[in-house]
Amino acid sequence: MKAAHLVEKSKDVKGAKPAAQETKFIDILSKVATVVAILMYVSYISQIKNNLAGNYGAPLQPLVAALNCTLWCIYAYFKQQRDWPVFWANFPGIIFGLITFITCLH
Repeated sequence: MKAAHLVEKSKDVKGAKPAAQETKFIDILSKVATVVAILMYVSYISQIKNNLAGNYGAPLQPLVAALNCTLWCIYAYFKQQRDWPVFWANFPGIIFGLITFITCLH
């Protein structure tokens, strides 16, 4: 009954999508964005391999990425309603960013 009320109420706004449809879109978007963010940080693996082979990259960018991801994970975890897509999208960035940073040092 409550969900039906939300759908009816959201139709009142000109051009607005029903709340249920918007919620489904946001749910799908959060999952896709989480996967893409994880892929972005997994892409550090090639740089880590290069660093271990002696072809060192710059350490600043992965260090800042790890710091940024740490802050976003803290934000997502400590919100009143935890934001798991933001947390899981950034958690791999902490790990891969730090590994990349450490292997950049020579």
